[in-house]
Amino acid sequence: MVESTVAPNANAKNARLMRLATYASASVAIILIVAKLAAWMMTDSITILATLIDSCLDAAASLITLFAVHHALQPADKEHRFGHGKAEALAGLGQSMFIAGSSVFLLLESINRLLYPKDLEVVDAGIIVMVFSIILTMALIAFQRHVVRQTGSTAIAADSVHYKTDLLVNVAVIIALLMAIYGWAGFDPVFAIAIAFYILHSAWEIARDAIDQLMDKELSDEDRADIKQLATSHPKVKGIHDLRTRKAGLTNFIQFHLELDGKLSLEQAHTIADEVEAIIKETWTDAEVIIHEDPHGLQEPKPIFATDADKT
Repeated sequence: MVESTVAPNANAKNARLMRLATYASASVAIILIVAKLAAWMMTDSITILATLIDSCLDAAASLITLFAVHHALQPADKEHRFGHGKAEALAGLGQSMFIAGSSVFLLLESINRLLYPKDLEVVDAGIIVMVFSIILTMALIAFQRHVVRQTGSTAIAADSVHYKTDLLVNVAVIIALLMAIYGWAGFDPVFAIAIAFYILHSAWEIARDAIDQLMDKELSDEDRADIKQLATSHPKVKGIHDLRTRKAGLTNFIQFHLELDGKLSLEQAHTIADEVEAIIKETWTDAEVIIHEDPHGLQEPKPIFATDADKT
């Protein structure tokens, strides 16, 4: 059996990017809270209150993410032989709860304002703050997108969803404020209700992804097919079976049985497995690969969950 570990240099670079992303996220959240609090006090707009609540929860979620990323990046130890990567998924699940809570509160406040409308004040100041929020949020999202592409971090991706939501919310707030100036004040709570449902949908998406990681869901069919193709590209490999995959934090875990000529010596089989591992690692640089060598044609009992479609 052959086992590989994640490349240290790649991990160090990814860890640095993830830490920078958490610091940037927390800083932006604090700045936006101060700006939106001032705007809400001046305008008394329920949609601005909506963005203020969301930013407060973003700040709390960002702190959770910062802690989770710090913990997830700790190396494997005696008590956690597979590392601490699932701390990211736990953070994502916690964030989804924060987001869902904010959407319910916002929905109730919006319905109340719709039933008892109020005229808005100092709308210009609110629009200026929202434009500032959009610019700052766009810069953060661009950086987070870069970090997620480089690291595949679940926690950073979940955090980025908050700010993508904020971006849409801020645009909606500007539209609501402008419509409130030239039309009905009820546009303010109507937009806030729509925002609340959008935030609730975002919470579900984050929770679903986090649960998939915590429950060790298999990688996608496309990823599994790619792994199988790489493993069988070696000329001396007869096939593979019992392919199992999962992801925890930055690390993808890949394990399978490698089918080889039964007449090979143990040393020869081990060498071929090393070569197959190297082929996979060229594409899956962030993976931990475990390979078990089997004589080709050996009949083994299949797992009870195996079907014709997933024998590999």
